Amino acid sequence: MKYALLPLAALIAAPLSAQSTTSTNRISPARLEADVKTLSSDAFQGRAPGTPGETKTVDWLIAQFKAMGLKPGARDGSWTQPVPLVHTRIGKGPISLGDMSVTQGEGIYLSTVRPVDRATIAAAPMVFVGYGVHAPERGWDDFKDVDLKGKVAVFLVNDPDFEATPDDDSVGKFGGKRMTYYGRWTYKFEEAARRGAIGALIVHDTPGAGYGWATVAAPAGENYDIVRQPDDYRILLQGWIQGDTAAKLFAASGLDLAAQRRAARRSNFRPVDLTSRFSADLPVTHNTAQSRNVLAILPGTTHPDETIMFGAHWDAYGIGAPDAQGRTIRPGANDDALGAAGVLALARVFAKRPRTERSLVFALWSAEERGLLGSETYAVNPIYPVDKTVANLTLDILQTAGPAKDVMLVGGGQDSLEDDLATAVKAQGRVVTPETLPERGLFYRADHFSLARRGVPTLLLMAISGAPDLVKGGRSAGQAWLDGYMKCYHQTCDMWDPSWDLRGAADDVGLYLTIGQRLANSRSWPTWRGGSEFKAIREQTAAARR
Repeated sequence: MKYALLPLAALIAAPLSAQSTTSTNRISPARLEADVKTLSSDAFQGRAPGTPGETKTVDWLIAQFKAMGLKPGARDGSWTQPVPLVHTRIGKGPISLGDMSVTQGEGIYLSTVRPVDRATIAAAPMVFVGYGVHAPERGWDDFKDVDLKGKVAVFLVNDPDFEATPDDDSVGKFGGKRMTYYGRWTYKFEEAARRGAIGALIVHDTPGAGYGWATVAAPAGENYDIVRQPDDYRILLQGWIQGDTAAKLFAASGLDLAAQRRAARRSNFRPVDLTSRFSADLPVTHNTAQSRNVLAILPGTTHPDETIMFGAHWDAYGIGAPDAQGRTIRPGANDDALGAAGVLALARVFAKRPRTERSLVFALWSAEERGLLGSETYAVNPIYPVDKTVANLTLDILQTAGPAKDVMLVGGGQDSLEDDLATAVKAQGRVVTPETLPERGLFYRADHFSLARRGVPTLLLMAISGAPDLVKGGRSAGQAWLDGYMKCYHQTCDMWDPSWDLRGAADDVGLYLTIGQRLANSRSWPTWRGGSEFKAIREQTAAARR
């Protein structure tokens, strides 16, 4: 609360020595830091949905918006949109892959999104389905009409062309190293459910997943889902197999995992039955947790029904198992307290400026870490029509190592907002660099995606898409920062550090200030590029924007 009373000069016009050398930057690094320190403090308990930490977080965020003079952005004069969630956690119990017993969190990681008291699978057949992709538009089908009902599907992570060689006919069909939605674990679990599988397991490898095993196991058997209708089927157990464990599983069936990987990169691949059967008998605790999205608005003057949305997620991973130092709170300081602080910073600046022609919506989502569930709840039940949502600009992980010469473009080639970004970056004396880690599929891993898949043009700033070219130390220093941060991704060590230099983060947030201001006082409607899978969706509502 005390920070909400800082003078305007401290909020938007800190001296260049305290910010960066770019004169267009009007976001205060000091204020970003203050908000991150608050949100990631132990008092907020890691900001898990449906916990006392959520209550404190939501109350604090609302207090910030109120102090700025913004209006409630949800329905009926409310600051929040309900996000009802099913919250589950599996307990200890026997798990076996044929004759091989495995331990939760080590050789295997399992969770469920079903509100059941026990998750029991007895000797279910296991079927290797390659990458598990059904993409008729790309001439690809890994399933070949094989019946998965009552079986456990075993997938490879990422796309069929991720490791493709010139001899593989998958080359280039899925964007090469750039992950498509077919490569995401969410798609694979959804596809398994659509085909009636009782379980789904993804073979983990760090390059293909984009993160290590520690990140996979971090939720400690906990999971969330939106509350679904009884006929909206979800698999009973879903999760990952550690790479070495998967190799042993395949060897027990007389198969070589590496050879099967190669086979799965060809369109004539057919599912392979494994001789081992899957069994598990695990207790499940579950409850319905009521979470909330926080929304605030600055209504437009002449076109209030047209909105520019700035978004970030307020949630992190809450309290989990102790780390080597005995710490249990996973504070999510960068992921995504810093993004939330950026949205608050934008709101503070816009609140002090003359009202824009279009409305500005500031959205802080719940349950991103549980599968984009807060933004998905909004996208299913939008408060502001998606056909007149001009753009969604999302912040999710910013670099904390100081000013950079560039900004990373995530998901290049999607929409015309990339041109707006290039213009804003040039005004800061910087350049746009295409993401250098497209295999991580970051475009499909943040809250903007819930709006993108409904046709809303989006931009995402996410610093883990590549090493920044830092003013001090260049790309090598940026790589050192990235490597260090990824060791703390979703871990207890993602905490505020006094060594942080948020001048670069402030520059990046300032880009959205420039882009948002221009869009909000124009009649421009950003458009999807010709090759985007979302172009046709947006075009279905073109009449609403004439």
